[in-house]
Parts: sequence; C-alpha cells; structure tokens
Amino acid sequence: MAFDFWKYHALGNDYLVIDPNTTAFNATTEAVKLVCDRHFGVGSDGILLGPILEEGRIRLRIFNPDGSEAEKSGNGIRIFSRYLVEAGYVKEKTFTLLTLGGEVRVEVLDETASIIKVDMGTVTFRSDEIPVAGPSREVVDEPLAVGDRVFRVTCVSIGNPHCVIPLPEISAELAREYGPRIENHPFFPRRINVQFLKVLDRKNIRIEIWERGAGYTLASGSSSSAAACAAHHLGLVEPNLTVHMPGGEIGIEIAPDGHVHMTGPVAAVARGEFAEEMRRRMKG
Repeated sequence: MAFDFWKYHALGNDYLVIDPNTTAFNATTEAVKLVCDRHFGVGSDGILLGPILEEGRIRLRIFNPDGSEAEKSGNGIRIFSRYLVEAGYVKEKTFTLLTLGGEVRVEVLDETASIIKVDMGTVTFRSDEIPVAGPSREVVDEPLAVGDRVFRVTCVSIGNPHCVIPLPEISAELAREYGPRIENHPFFPRRINVQFLKVLDRKNIRIEIWERGAGYTLASGSSSSAAACAAHHLGLVEPNLTVHMPGGEIGIEIAPDGHVHMTGPVAAVARGEFAEEMRRRMKG
C-alpha cells in the first residue's frame, strides 16, 4: 500500500513527512495549514516535504503549521533522516541534507535510526545576519521592552533566528504570554523563535519554547542548539551540556571550531492516506 504521509515525533515535537516522489502535494499556505490543523486535518507541528532529489543530493523543505517555510529545524532534520533510512533513500550512517538554512551533516547512531546526531553548523550573534533591527552589532545581553516587562535578550542564528532570554524562573505560562509578542516584535523584521532559559548548573539548562509560526512547543532541536550557544557565549555553561524541555532532553556539543552538534531521539507514530474529501479541500 502506498502512503501519503508518515508521522513521527521528536520529544513531542511532531511532523508529517510527505514524500513528493510518491505523493503529489502542492504546499500552498492553505494546504499546509489544513493538513497541520489538529481538528480539521491530520495534525502536526509542521510538514517535512522531501526528499527533493537534485543531482545526487537530498533537499528538504520545512513548513510551519501557519504555512510559512522555515529555514531549519533540528527535530525536523532528525525525523526526516529517520524517514530516509526507513524508506531506503540512504544506506550510509552519515549523509548530508540541504535546507534553506544551509547544509547539514547527519549521523545515525543506532540500527533503528532512533538516535540521530546532527551537525547544525555554526552560529552567529550578528544583528544583520539574524536579523535584528538597528545598527550592525552582536546582540548579546540587550534590553528588550515587551509590554510591562523588560527582558535581557541574546539573539542568535543557527540557520534560523532565535531570541534567548535567561531568567531565574521560567514556565509554559510565561512562554505562552510573552512568546507571541516577542516573535512579532518590531525588533525582529522576519519574526523570531523564542527560548526562555533557566541555567540548572554548568552542564544543564532548561528551556520553554515559543516557535515562530508554530507557537508553544514541547521540544526543538534548533532552539536547544541556539539556547545552549547563547548560554555558553554568556559564560553560563560548559560547551557540552544537556538541554531539558517539557518533551525530553537533547544533548548539545559546541566544538572548538564553533560547530554545534545536537543528539536526540526520534519515534515513529503513524503512516496514512488522505481521504478523497481531504484531497479536495487541500486543493481549495
């Protein structure tokens, strides 16, 4: 039986893989929003469209549930890598993917592709590369006024933009209240992912995540990478650490050359076929 989609989650961050080599899918804003809707569609935190095969290379397109296209997703890359193994597209333990946020190198660490390590590349704190409004600078420990509060923020790009906010205490309620306001703040011309960060000790941090285009999220690989790099840049943690999130834990290693390696799990959930009625709705 041919399937239209495969569903996986990475620490509760769930994605649908839609393979354009077997399923025709026009990734319009309306179609993506419908498929990701948890009441009227299949339900997910996003769609991974691929593999798009280009002269022997594999490209991945990543869509947020609001229909926007993301540059990079750490959890999405791990999920997509497992699909590539299960579908037989890759046989090697290490391979490379192309994303809007750049090239990423993947390493499968076990026989079932349940634990995957990703070289997320290097980070930048430069405002014009993230981007952040204002003069060209490193955005490190700057004040950001949001309604009735002023946060100290450190902003970073790891192929996609992040705003990291260290605080003595964090909560899901805090992320839900201030996350959307920071995501859409005029300071960030292309919106931004938001991480509220609590340092537990030199080798452990905890984050609550508001994801650009997706909302409150149980876990995120790129958010883990960005938060770890921001905390390390601020001198709060060691280069190898564990990031704790509501959905679980991800290991981050910041190499001397600046490359960030993220290691975490992937679990299969379901695979299925769109009903004809759903197909008609997806076409508008």
